[in-house]
Amino acid sequence: MDSGENNSLRIALLQITPLKRCEENLRKGLSACRAAWSSGADVALFPEMWSNGYRIHDRPFSKWRDDAIGEDDSFVDGFRNAASKMEMAIGLTFLKKGERGVENSFLLIDRFGNDVLSYSKVHTCDFSSERFLTPGDDFHVCTLDTKHGNVQIGAMICYDREFPESARILMLKGAEVILVPNACPMEINRLSQLRARSYENMVAIATCNYPGSVADCNGCSSVFDGIAYSPGENSSRDMCILMTGEGEGIYIADINLSLLREYRASEVHGNAYRHPEKYKMIVDESVCEPFIRSDSRRR
Repeated sequence: MDSGENNSLRIALLQITPLKRCEENLRKGLSACRAAWSSGADVALFPEMWSNGYRIHDRPFSKWRDDAIGEDDSFVDGFRNAASKMEMAIGLTFLKKGERGVENSFLLIDRFGNDVLSYSKVHTCDFSSERFLTPGDDFHVCTLDTKHGNVQIGAMICYDREFPESARILMLKGAEVILVPNACPMEINRLSQLRARSYENMVAIATCNYPGSVADCNGCSSVFDGIAYSPGENSSRDMCILMTGEGEGIYIADINLSLLREYRASEVHGNAYRHPEKYKMIVDESVCEPFIRSDSRRR
């Protein structure tokens, strides 16, 4: 897969076990970021809701609501300072105290310590404890300045991956790489979703999950590079360039952006041959069959 210049993005997936308190997760998270930095990472990505370790199932909402923090909290500032000192971007996750309510949020901090992307989970799991959360209102893409040049980054969180529209919108907004914090068992079907999102949109997708030591999680963090066909090859290739086991650790993957950009410029997927004028039913609110449950909320 040699294409001459390799403009790459090195991502560190921080598949680590959370502790009980936000202050403890700050210290452990900073230690993990330093290890990622020592490996030459451009971006360090946390699992979902790192600030409280996604501890929302074992307590009533009246208890875990108090875990929510603002974007100006010392927890967040700690990672801003670390990002600027290490000159490494950090994909931070936390339970956010927002103006609209409590949100499941992601913040991408660039290597200068600046916030460049703030996203709250759109597809909250309203069938479980997340029904108390306020969902995000849009999907966002930013330009991330790295030592190797700019890259277009988008984000979605866990359950977002189960809706093809999430990755499709990010692709249409220009995303080259999608970062996915996660907190659930990544079995073959969910991993297949990520592979499909990467394949059909020609985007790289990096997912960071909690290790098997965390309840209802099993590691299996992954990176799909979005390139299904190598230049000059007739057969397809495996887009999965990283698949972890269950163990706690910091896992590194290099995404070849030069190859990805060449591929996107010539292949047939993504936005190449879409017929959006025929997709109106997808956003028609009057269409409610099949499979719309009576207890579901459409927000």
